[in-house]
Amino acid sequence: MPHFDDSALENPQTLATVDPILRRLAEAGARVRRETADSAAPIRALADLPRPRAVIAAGTEARFIRAMLEPVCPVPFVAWPAHGLPGWVGALDLVVVMASEAAPAGLVATVHEAVRRGAQLLIACPESSIIAEHAGSRSTTLLPTATADPLAAAIVTLTALNVLQLGPEVLPEAVADAMDRVAEDCSPYADVSVNPAKDLALALADAQPLVWGGSVLAARASRRVAEALRAASGRAALAAEADELLPIIESTTVRDPFEDPFEDTASADRRPTLLLLDDGNREDLLRADQSRLRAAADRNDVRTCVLSHSRGSDVERYAALLQSGMFASVYLSLGLGRSLPG
Repeated sequence: MPHFDDSALENPQTLATVDPILRRLAEAGARVRRETADSAAPIRALADLPRPRAVIAAGTEARFIRAMLEPVCPVPFVAWPAHGLPGWVGALDLVVVMASEAAPAGLVATVHEAVRRGAQLLIACPESSIIAEHAGSRSTTLLPTATADPLAAAIVTLTALNVLQLGPEVLPEAVADAMDRVAEDCSPYADVSVNPAKDLALALADAQPLVWGGSVLAARASRRVAEALRAASGRAALAAEADELLPIIESTTVRDPFEDPFEDTASADRRPTLLLLDDGNREDLLRADQSRLRAAADRNDVRTCVLSHSRGSDVERYAALLQSGMFASVYLSLGLGRSLPG
């Protein structure tokens, strides 16, 4: 099992090795502000457009858009993962696409098909991208992006959908402020005693994380955080529903208090830690699931860690949970001496 060097989290020299990654995380709020400002004019122009018959979303963060729109959208909504479009899509429908500079061929085909059928198009992508090139039509609204940040592009897209009266109100400045607060709390200059990301990295130093988020958005954040923890540690990290995590927790053997942890490092490395992402949702079913997980963890001597953000809107809380988990993954990789792509 790789040794976790907790001193690396406070050492300026070692922290400097991950400075580009930490800096990009810290600038997330600024990217939201930039994308919002650049798209202000085309978003205002959407106010006079008629309501579409249905909305189809494709590309990066389409499932995040679905999670936000499904509870409130007054027309049918589909997050479409396949190439092309459903056969029924036509001129009365709105196709929403979010893409980076290098969009996959399947997404280009989707945009081309939407133009061919005369559908309304709402595109969030760089102006110089191949997607923008294929999206040109009188029915297309381009939201120009420049930061290669999928979440920032998604927030701009949600703002546009709210103007179209298809989605909830989103306040990009408030989301950016929430991201800034996380960047300040999780700063490399903040000591581990007050830094929730460093504290979580220490808790996961020799663990295999089991990540749970109860609400739809917290569950989405849990999957993204688990993915980042896998890349950071090289270990399994599972994000799943409570009923899927409970058998794993229940099968964990209670530790022998007299066991030498340094002698049996292999079993220590396999021991799970329960990570709860709490976005302040207090629905009875979610609270019951969280209570079941906590009780099972207590019975089986499984450590429980909590990332909690309960301030602001759904999007603000989602962004804060996601950013906190991303900071923790960087500190975890640093303590384990593993490198992450910049």
